[in-house]
Amino acid sequence: MSLEAAYAYCADLVRAQDRDRFLAALFAPAAARPHLNALAAFNVEVARVREVAREALPGEVRLAWWREVIEGEGWGEVEGHPVAAALLDTIARCSLPRASLAALTDARIFDLYDDPMPSLSDLEGYAGETASALLQLAALAISPAAAAQAGDASGHGGVALALTGLMRAFPIHAARGQCFLPLDLLARHGIGRDAAVSGTPTPALLAALADLRAEALRHLSAAGAAFDTIAGRAGIAAPFLPLALVAGDLKALAKVRDPFREMAGLSPLRRPFGLWRAARQAASGRAFIPV
Repeated sequence: MSLEAAYAYCADLVRAQDRDRFLAALFAPAAARPHLNALAAFNVEVARVREVAREALPGEVRLAWWREVIEGEGWGEVEGHPVAAALLDTIARCSLPRASLAALTDARIFDLYDDPMPSLSDLEGYAGETASALLQLAALAISPAAAAQAGDASGHGGVALALTGLMRAFPIHAARGQCFLPLDLLARHGIGRDAAVSGTPTPALLAALADLRAEALRHLSAAGAAFDTIAGRAGIAAPFLPLALVAGDLKALAKVRDPFREMAGLSPLRRPFGLWRAARQAASGRAFIPV
């Protein structure tokens, strides 16, 4: 498969599986768009390993394969895998740090098991190695100079995106016995892991989710403040555009009364408009991330 075909495959995969990032990439410089889609496609691949592998051991083998690809040890099989081929080309062309991609892959091992998230700090660390790393890598793929100033914006922004995404996916995770709600946050309200996956909504569980929404908003505000300090920030705004949707998603999540059965967030019709509006604001130098 040619590199052109590999990048086209990545774009199609992201369009189908991560539409927010696909639409946001359309507002990036044309030369950077294939690389943003390659990074997002890689993220889709490692994020869905549990669904594809179905059992933990095959999932670990799959993630180990991705680590070998990133570290340059999987060349024999890469030509037949369009996402791997595009990712390696992106790493080379954009001089991306392989260590960050390897750490992102390793962080996804947690997804394969039903172990509870020990603490809020651990959850923030997980988000930092996954969503935050992806933001920073995307910024590097557009402009290394601007990305050098984007560490705080990427860090806080990734946590805001990850926490919100996990709460939106709460019904899916709970149904399979997976608990991303931190044990220390649950303990604050007198409940434990079993209550968080029981299928029965309680005031204590809703209060714990409210606390997590507050944490997401705190990180969103910090991301907005940090992003506004970046010189040349309009040039790297594209991967950060999904942050403009977080506040709306959190507002919708606040209305949920049965988190085991209700999936909430901005509607599919409002999301493209929100990204377009944020892109217009970024291009004109206005803030688009709520502070």
